[in-house]
Amino acid sequence: MAGSDSPQNPFNVALNNQREAVEALSKAIGKSGDSPEQLETLLNVEVGQTPSEVVYTENKLELLHYEAQTDEQHEVPIIIVYALINKPFILDLQPDRSVVRRLLEAGHDVYMIDWNEPSRLDQYLTLDDYVNRYMDNCVDIVRERSGQDSINVLGYCMGGTMSTMYASLHPEKVRNLGLMAAGLCFDDTGGVLEEWGDEQYYSPRDVTETFGNAPAEMLDVGFALMDPVANFVSKYVRLYDNIEDDDFVENFGRMERWLSEGIDVAGATYVQFLEDIYQDNKLYNDELYLDGKHIDLSRIDMPVLQITGEYDHLIPPESSTPFNDAIGSEDVTTMQQSTGHIGLSVSGSSHTELWPRVCEWFAERSVVDAEAVPEAAAIEIDDVDEEAVGSEAPPAVNDETAGEEATGDDTTSDDAVDDNAASETDAESTGDSPGIDVISGIGPTYADRLRDDGIETVDDLRDADIEEVAEVAEVSESRAREWVDLAS
Repeated sequence: MAGSDSPQNPFNVALNNQREAVEALSKAIGKSGDSPEQLETLLNVEVGQTPSEVVYTENKLELLHYEAQTDEQHEVPIIIVYALINKPFILDLQPDRSVVRRLLEAGHDVYMIDWNEPSRLDQYLTLDDYVNRYMDNCVDIVRERSGQDSINVLGYCMGGTMSTMYASLHPEKVRNLGLMAAGLCFDDTGGVLEEWGDEQYYSPRDVTETFGNAPAEMLDVGFALMDPVANFVSKYVRLYDNIEDDDFVENFGRMERWLSEGIDVAGATYVQFLEDIYQDNKLYNDELYLDGKHIDLSRIDMPVLQITGEYDHLIPPESSTPFNDAIGSEDVTTMQQSTGHIGLSVSGSSHTELWPRVCEWFAERSVVDAEAVPEAAAIEIDDVDEEAVGSEAPPAVNDETAGEEATGDDTTSDDAVDDNAASETDAESTGDSPGIDVISGIGPTYADRLRDDGIETVDDLRDADIEEVAEVAEVSESRAREWVDLAS
C-alpha cells in the first residue's frame, strides 16, 4: 500500500474535483426558484446557428459552406481550418459571438472544415493525410466553386499549425494565410503544455499503443488541470451568482456543451504532432517532413496574419510570433487581443475590437485584379480578321519573274494569291489571340496545365473538346464547359 506521502493520481484528483463541482452546481440550481427552467436551458442550448450546407464529404469530414449575409461578397473566399480537438462550433457559438458571422457580415464567402470524430479504423491517419489529402481536397473544392486559383486560409489552434504546413507545400493555392492561436514554435515558449509534453515525462506512443486514438476524455482532463481552480470551482460560483440571468445561463450552457463534446485525435497524427512539433520543434527549425515532403518555411511567401491572445495559456503568444521571422513572407501582421485562447473566439471585446480588423485585413488583400473580358477579346479577334482581309495588298511583282507570271494561268495565280492571303490572315489572327488566362476562372495553375496540353490561346480553348479540357485541367466538365463557352 502506498504511503500517505505518495503522490496522488492527477486523473482521480481531477475527477473527484469535478464530481464535487457538479454537486455544488446542483445545490446552486436548487436554490433558484427557476431551477427546472434553468436546468432545461443548460441542457438544450443551441449552437452553430448560422445557416450552412455541406458541399463536400470525405471519410468523416464535412466541408461547410455558409449562407451569405450580404448582397455582395468578396471574390476570394475564406476556408477555416479548425483543430482536430473539440468541435468547430466554438467559432459559431451564438449569433453575437460568432467568428463565422463576423466574416459573413463583412462580405466574405466562408467555408469551414468540420473534421468530426475519427474511428478506430482512422488511428493510422497521419498529418500528411490531413494536410495533403483532406485539406488539399477541400481547398480544391473551394477553388473550383469560386473560380479562384488561390483562396484565403484561416487556421485555428492545431488547424493553424496544419495550415502553415499546407501553405508551405501548396503556396500557389493560398492567397492569404491567417493563423489564430497557432502553435508554431516550442523552444521553452509553449507554457505548461510544453512542459507536460516534454519527452522526459511523457510518451504519446504509450497512449496510442493503449487506446489506438488519443481519447478526448484524457485530453479534456489535461486541459482542465492547467487551471483547476477556474475550471472546477470559479465558473460554478459565477453560475450560482448569475443563476437567474437567462442570458448568462445560456452562454454558460453553450460553453459547457463545447467543453464536454471533445473528440478523439487519430493516433498516428497525435504521436507525430507531439513528437515532431512539441518535443522536437521541427516545424520552427525548418526540419519537418510530411511523407518525405519538406515543410520549407521560405515557401510561405504570401501575406500572413498572426492572431494571438495575450493571456492564452494553451498557446502563449511566444509560441506563435517568433515564426514571423522564420518564413519567407514580407507582409506579416500580428494582432494581439487582451484575452485567452477561447476568448479569441467568444469574448465580447474580440468581436467588437479584433474581428473587424481581421475582416478588413483579409478584404484589403483579396482584391482580384481586373481581367480582360473574354467576349471583348473575341470581338478584338474578329476585328483583327476583318482588318487583315480588308487591307491585304497584292503580292509585289518581281521584274525578273514578271514575264513568267504573265504567261501563267491567271486563275491559278489568283487562287494562289487568295490562299496566301488567307494563310497569312489565319497566322496573324492566331498570333493575336489572347492567352487562356484572360478567361475568368483560369489562373496560373489551370493555365499551366492547359498549356502543357497545347491549349494556349482563347482560340485553342474554343476549339478544344470539353472532356479533354476537364481532364487536363483537373476540373469538372461543367467548369470546363463554362470556360469553352466564354471562349466562343
